[in-house]
Amino acid sequence: MTRRPLRVGNASGFYGDRFGAVREMLTGGPLDVLTGDYLAELTMLILGRDRLKNPDLGYAKTFLSQLEENLALAHERGVRIVANAGGLNPAGLAEALRELAAKLGVPVSVAHVEGDDLMPFSEGALTANAYLGGAGITACLRAGADVVVTGRVTDAALVSGSAAWWFDWAPDAYDRLAGAVVAGHVLECGTQATGGNYAFFTRHDVRTPGFPLAEIAEDGSSVVTKHPGTGGVITVGTVTAQLLYETQGVRYLGPDVTARLDTVRLAPAGPDRVAISGVLGEAPPDTLKVGVTRIGGWRNEVVFVLTGLDVDAKADLVKTQLAQALSGVATVTWTLARTDHPDPDTEETASALLRLVVRDPSPDRVGRGLTAAAIELALGSYPGFHVTAPPGPAQPYGVFTSSLVPATTVPHVAVLPDTTRHPIPPVPIPPVPTPPVPAPPAFEARGSGRGAPEESRGAAPVPGTGPAAATTRAPLGALCGARSGDKGGDANIGVWAESDAAWQWLRATLTVDALITLLPETSGLPVARHELPHLRALNFTVAGILGAGVASGHRFDPQAKALGEWLRARHLDIPTHLLSSDPAPEGTRP
Repeated sequence: MTRRPLRVGNASGFYGDRFGAVREMLTGGPLDVLTGDYLAELTMLILGRDRLKNPDLGYAKTFLSQLEENLALAHERGVRIVANAGGLNPAGLAEALRELAAKLGVPVSVAHVEGDDLMPFSEGALTANAYLGGAGITACLRAGADVVVTGRVTDAALVSGSAAWWFDWAPDAYDRLAGAVVAGHVLECGTQATGGNYAFFTRHDVRTPGFPLAEIAEDGSSVVTKHPGTGGVITVGTVTAQLLYETQGVRYLGPDVTARLDTVRLAPAGPDRVAISGVLGEAPPDTLKVGVTRIGGWRNEVVFVLTGLDVDAKADLVKTQLAQALSGVATVTWTLARTDHPDPDTEETASALLRLVVRDPSPDRVGRGLTAAAIELALGSYPGFHVTAPPGPAQPYGVFTSSLVPATTVPHVAVLPDTTRHPIPPVPIPPVPTPPVPAPPAFEARGSGRGAPEESRGAAPVPGTGPAAATTRAPLGALCGARSGDKGGDANIGVWAESDAAWQWLRATLTVDALITLLPETSGLPVARHELPHLRALNFTVAGILGAGVASGHRFDPQAKALGEWLRARHLDIPTHLLSSDPAPEGTRP
């Protein structure tokens, strides 16, 4: 007997997301499961510092406050809640939830998943957590849990673990699990699937986008939608953008299954409804990723405002005046942002920003003494001297790294509502090797001294784009969308086209060498390109561009959130006929 689709929603994309989203999702329409994603690389560092101050903490306190307001409502409506808000202390959060339920008089059962915490891991590690799959969540739900909290599971596992419970999937139902993982990846960042952070945001009213949900069928296919009357929009474009977010390559590796992103097919299924089908799954790897955070040292910064004429000379003067004070500092970075305009009609548009960032193992070398030296220049430096903030003390910064450990060495445990500890065995890996993914003709890798084979470096000619075709110098974003994000010190940039003709041009034009030319800051770094033709998309990975990760503040945009928008702002020669053709309404585009 086929069971009806699972209706699973999301109410949090990060620790600090819209507080009222839990109530919005519970009251906006029917749900079977409500998930919440609270963890990210930076969050683990924050929770690690919380745990240093108080060993009883280490979880997302916001989640507890949200359930104080909504636990009775969820119970009344029969909605199970699954969240990774447990962070570094899922057992502590589970106990706090039981106490909360008793205080509120709400008869709910609470379970949690643990085993991801691998501390002590290595010298200097603040946190070390393996990325677990969804099988522990499945076990907790099978045991009757109304609320399941986890530590560091993969973001998509919140959905795939719930789906495996709902349909009673076997661990080797790879295609079905892969379909649920893809749906989970679309949901995990909340309103990024409903028009938030969307390249073509001006087409829609995205002032207050609603949170997404998915109707997952027994075969693993799904429809992504949202509650009626909520803001934002769901189109093939918004779902494509989220599918490209923070992914690397055509194989999306996970602890339960490897999802083949090159098999994903999207189609409109009605207003604010997009169908996901065709997803193929393969066996997962026999290793688990481990995210490790450390306190990397101490940092400080000063931002000088340079107004009017001679901006470069003013910047050079400040650098010269501070050279002696900076001589003993481990890392000194100067960045001049030319935000000034010629013949400006406001003082702000007459000004540029000179940013000094310093890092050192010792807080003393980058503390108030150093920032005070900058302020002491106030009456003896460039004309119009001022800074954006007063001198401040040094602040610790974090470093994120990842490694792999054998899956068999990680004690994945579901702690059931009756406190029974249920070990989760590793996913059985078939003895046959994983079949290779055929290399598409335009696959490339550059920046590491090696390129693709000669026969794979070109693409078939695109009609209407030959030497005689009329072109217009225009930004890439006039034709294509993009979304970018971080994975540790690496960044990814997904770029997609909205028509077959634009896709053929994009595929032939945006090579790795072209990307490096358009984004000079990627020069010298390993860059790889992967094709996802069913999505009309290219996915680039730029290794090392974020240094030691978001918590280190290595770049102006430390999580590479706007790297794709920078790419869309770059100009190149685009066939005029592609720019002049109006795209079909997003809800009807195939």
